[in-house]
Amino acid sequence: MSFFNKFFNKKKEEDLQEGLQKTKTGFFNKLSKVVAGKNTVDESFLDDLEQILIQSDVGLDTTIKIIDRLEAKVAKDKYINIDELNDILKNVIVDLLDENKTVDLQDFEFDTSHKPHVILVVGVNGTGKTTTIGKLAYQFTKRGHKVLLGAADTFRAAAVDQLKIWSERVGCDFYSKGMNADPAAVAYETVQYGINEGHDLIIIDTAGRLHTKLHLMKELTKIKNSIDKKMPGAPHEVLLVLDATTGQNAIEQARQFTAATEVTALALTKLDGSAQGGVAIGISDQFKIPIKFIGLGESLEHLQVFNKKAFVEGLFN
Repeated sequence: MSFFNKFFNKKKEEDLQEGLQKTKTGFFNKLSKVVAGKNTVDESFLDDLEQILIQSDVGLDTTIKIIDRLEAKVAKDKYINIDELNDILKNVIVDLLDENKTVDLQDFEFDTSHKPHVILVVGVNGTGKTTTIGKLAYQFTKRGHKVLLGAADTFRAAAVDQLKIWSERVGCDFYSKGMNADPAAVAYETVQYGINEGHDLIIIDTAGRLHTKLHLMKELTKIKNSIDKKMPGAPHEVLLVLDATTGQNAIEQARQFTAATEVTALALTKLDGSAQGGVAIGISDQFKIPIKFIGLGESLEHLQVFNKKAFVEGLFN
């Protein structure tokens, strides 16, 4: 491994550690107090651990699953200390993420067997959706890919302008029909433009808040059908952006968007500003959708590909 790669990987690890600091501090301060003075995994201990996991926004269903698996693993040997508990919890959580199709990505990559690769980005306004699109465009452009951003969020004031600013900032192409244009038409024409101009990757933004769930479903279905009409099989990914600081509300958003469209991957933003980083585990487990990207800060480099082993190690380190 070159000196640059070693430095780059070390920097990513440091960013991850720093980004998870609030979750880690809250979780393990509480966990250490529960473990202190105990030498058995009894009912009282499991009740306390359950409360800690729920307070970290892992979610009730996933918490119960973790507790049940922990209990099964220590059934034969009741003695446990903090190091043993850490190892068991790490293994349980990694196993959960394995079951939910979360793949350990090493770098920003996409399927190059077709061209262009189309990503449709969905999520509520305020989650960091447009910023995430901009950071993704930066990462892929930096790796030599020809990237196009499509502005199909035509309902929100300044949404089109914000995406255009991001395209100029990162040096990628941009397609828009302006405010109040039909989003499905914008998506269709963006893909047409990307095909004509030889783009490797197209990332299409969508409206973050529509009046009713039914309206949301209809709009997203219309956009997807429009893209598929232009390029059969596209969009190849539907990326749902969620804000970690909203905790259980992020789970409700995931529920609404997975009902509206076939979400294939998650981007979890603002982990650095939340003590509820456990929501990543709960969402992935509950909806069986892999986490692909995590946001750990404001800079362009603070968007990382999600690596479940590194994430769990970051929580327990």
